[in-house]
Amino acid sequence: MLHLNDWYETSFNESNYLYPLMQQEIKEILKGLQVDYTTTISGWVRTFRNNQFIALNDGSTNNNLQVVVDFNTFDEALLKRITTGSCIRATGKVIASLGKGQSVELIADTVEILGDSDPEVYPLQPKKHSLEFLREKAHLRFRTNTFGSVFRLRNALAFGIHQFFQEQNFIYMHSPIISASDAEGAGEMFRVTSLNLDKLPKTDNGEVDFSEDFFGRSANLTVSGQLEAELAAMAFTKVYTFGPTFRAENSNTTRHLAEFWMIEPEVAFNELKDNADLAEEMLKYVIQYAMEKHPDDIDFLDARLAEEEKQKPTNERAEFGLKEKLNFLLANDFERITYTEAIDILLQSPAYKKKKFQYEVSWGIDMQSEHERYLVEKHFKKPVIVTNYPKGIKAFYMRQNDGEETGRETVAAMDILAPGIGEIIGGSQREERLDKLEQRMKEMHIPAEEMYWYLDTRRFGTCKHAGFGLGFERLVQFVTGMGNIRDVIPFPRTPNNCEF
Repeated sequence: MLHLNDWYETSFNESNYLYPLMQQEIKEILKGLQVDYTTTISGWVRTFRNNQFIALNDGSTNNNLQVVVDFNTFDEALLKRITTGSCIRATGKVIASLGKGQSVELIADTVEILGDSDPEVYPLQPKKHSLEFLREKAHLRFRTNTFGSVFRLRNALAFGIHQFFQEQNFIYMHSPIISASDAEGAGEMFRVTSLNLDKLPKTDNGEVDFSEDFFGRSANLTVSGQLEAELAAMAFTKVYTFGPTFRAENSNTTRHLAEFWMIEPEVAFNELKDNADLAEEMLKYVIQYAMEKHPDDIDFLDARLAEEEKQKPTNERAEFGLKEKLNFLLANDFERITYTEAIDILLQSPAYKKKKFQYEVSWGIDMQSEHERYLVEKHFKKPVIVTNYPKGIKAFYMRQNDGEETGRETVAAMDILAPGIGEIIGGSQREERLDKLEQRMKEMHIPAEEMYWYLDTRRFGTCKHAGFGLGFERLVQFVTGMGNIRDVIPFPRTPNNCEF
């Protein structure tokens, strides 16, 4: 580890001035634990006032370091190049600041322009920009406070997820991105091909002849790594995947992306309750980790959300502030109810009786976000885990519950519902019984011969097992309070949008 004294070592660079071998992050300097030493910093100019005060940011924090230059001793041509968006390196002495708003500042001895920024065309001038505008400038929006906070927290959440599973001795599996299976049976997939689209080979009946394609068969981008994770769990017991998944769903909502990241653990010998326990523990762990790692970013986004909520009609405002919502999740044991109990609660609710729900409530529906949020925010006032969903609205691989009354067959599925967002995790105990699984695949017209590899895990040493899926962007949305999922992934992929 390098200590402060190491920063004092100097060498000559190409510009022929002395600079410390080790430059500091602005975040560390602003802690103010050390003053009266010389150091070097690099970053991007946010503002330059009175030809004297540079607000410099290097992305380590939303807080800028004030760099003070004496315009009487610096070349005028150089000062003119210090503009919003330009990149500079400054060397000087860190001192206690006498001005308001910062504990320390740097008195610059030297300033080097690393990259110019023409103020006439640079789009992120120091003023408020709409999120819609910034989506069009996704290659530059990282430099704003809002997106600086969002993506530092995204990084912390990703690291926290890996740390959680590694501490519990899970094996990290890289599931394939190119796949020949459709795990969800949805059929909304992106095709992968090397065929010449201007001259596709055809079979005798006029269909595309994929036998001449690269893989000798039809292939697509994966919609889930779950099925492959199940294979690995049958050897390693505890595995997880964390990678990109793709859905060719033509949906232009604030909740959908064509490319997103999924966390999908699978655990042999686990049943539904074990699965729910693991999911609750993981959620609390990673949220706590991110809050502890980046408290300043949480504070900033909490204030931002509060200001945004003030602009809404009273009846449309969120039930909780951001920090309040996150602490609410951490402080409460998740309520656990069955789907049937959830529907009964909704049917007896004042909201249903006063016709305040937009969507109908009856046994067998796929609950909408408004129903899920009612259960969490109004009825239980804590996160909720709903289990045992109707068989007809769930995937083929979910374990069928025994002893169910006719017309109300259910599967051992679970959803975790969180305040402000509704469903955040979905999972199930998997169907380990070969005969039951084959029958369900037949009912859903899933060709067993193409899924032989999946069925083999039920033929050779089958056991009960369970897992769940967490859409990573949904988690980042929850922790940052951002209303649109396109604002929590660096470069969103949506219908008619594949920039950068």
